[in-house]
Amino acid sequence: MDKPLKNPPPYPIASVDHALRAAIVLQLEGGATVSQIAERLGVARSTAHRVLAMLVYRDFAVQDEDRVYRAGPVLELAAHSPSLVSRLRAAALPHLQRVVELLEETANLIVRTGDTVRFIAGVECRQALRVGSREGMVFPAHRTTAGLLLLADLPEAELDEVYAPERYRDRPADRPDLARLRTELRRLRRNGFAVNRERSERGLVAVGVPVRDRDGTALAGLSVSMPRVRYDPHRLQPLVTTLNATARALERDLAAQD
Repeated sequence: MDKPLKNPPPYPIASVDHALRAAIVLQLEGGATVSQIAERLGVARSTAHRVLAMLVYRDFAVQDEDRVYRAGPVLELAAHSPSLVSRLRAAALPHLQRVVELLEETANLIVRTGDTVRFIAGVECRQALRVGSREGMVFPAHRTTAGLLLLADLPEAELDEVYAPERYRDRPADRPDLARLRTELRRLRRNGFAVNRERSERGLVAVGVPVRDRDGTALAGLSVSMPRVRYDPHRLQPLVTTLNATARALERDLAAQD
């Protein structure tokens, strides 16, 4: 079943939000100083220091000799490839910001692990009605724009392995219909982009394109998300054109780093 559009809770607890966001930064980027965390959270250094001290106490973070905080034991399992994620994120953020300036909608970068995807970078637009940042969140791959694009890049045998029935023995309802999924993925390969109309969350529409490495393998998905009421199908081609140009620019930056 589609989930409702994610909005902040009516009574947010700022300290909890700060701690969770700081943990996401450490997990996705590999490390940060107190000053960097303070800047990312928009808080004073003293507040950032207290947040990080609590994360260290609960083993969500560790501090090395250079006074840099890194993901602790609790987060280590999910931080299986911090160098790639950190590199993708650092290279993508300026491009995401540019997309937001051009399209006035929230932009995201997403990677796939198995049958799920994780939002590793996001920049919110400034419109009053907007899709909030999903940074750090995990969704089923077949229900997201970027997830479908990344699944479309897989060989048939690997797709079968991702959705092998034995992996869903305890949750059969979560396994997609593979025949229908293959049909959809073939269409995505032809089009080169994906449109998600309320598939992952009610009230949300997203459009995305793949970001590829030197060999042409899809590394990530680049997307923009918007409230359903603001989506205009007549704007689809300009959206895709902007996203494709951004993806190519990001690919050039990644290739230059290599």
